[in-house]
Amino acid sequence: MPKSTPSIDMTPMVDLAFLLVTFFMLSASFRSNEPVEVDVPTSISDHIIPENIVMVTIDKGGRVFFNMSDPEARRELLQNMSAKYKTALSQEQIDEFVYMSTFGCSMQELPTYLSLESEKRKMFNTVGIPSDSTKNQLKDWIFYGNIAALNTGKTAYEEAKMKGESPEVNDFKPKFILKVDGKAAYVHAQNVISTFRDLHLNNLNFVTSMEAAPL
Repeated sequence: MPKSTPSIDMTPMVDLAFLLVTFFMLSASFRSNEPVEVDVPTSISDHIIPENIVMVTIDKGGRVFFNMSDPEARRELLQNMSAKYKTALSQEQIDEFVYMSTFGCSMQELPTYLSLESEKRKMFNTVGIPSDSTKNQLKDWIFYGNIAALNTGKTAYEEAKMKGESPEVNDFKPKFILKVDGKAAYVHAQNVISTFRDLHLNNLNFVTSMEAAPL
């Protein structure tokens, strides 16, 4: 029998590879560009950050930043804050706020901040969200953020029940997270913790990075 080199038709494999690449390109959600970098302390905790979060971040200089995970909750939050502080925003600025990442500025600075490109927001000259006892805008962000997150969580819970699922109510309630740079002075974290306590929101979680557990 004459010997011949075996051949494999690679067409189906190439088609499958391109289908997978196309699927991940269309379904992936890219991480937003964060305006602040925080080097958090380490711990051996293995809990993962949940969905429907309200997060406060403190950088090493003590500046306070705020973030929420649910876009619809962010829209409701911004409406309430704009009404209280009488801040006029365009529809483009509202849409930008709904899908942007962490931010840290006063309500008076917010229209200018939203008009900037994401890279320029890192260089935006601000002292962060006011959080001292005389001018505590952070307290309002947390207060209205909690209300908005409860509303969207309730809607998601009802939709899950309508689909025939057996959801847990607590899984849809907002989770409060504090992310503090390891070099920040403790007094800055203490002020934010006191703000949560004033609002009777005591289920506060802290973000850390993983370290090896002791043997």
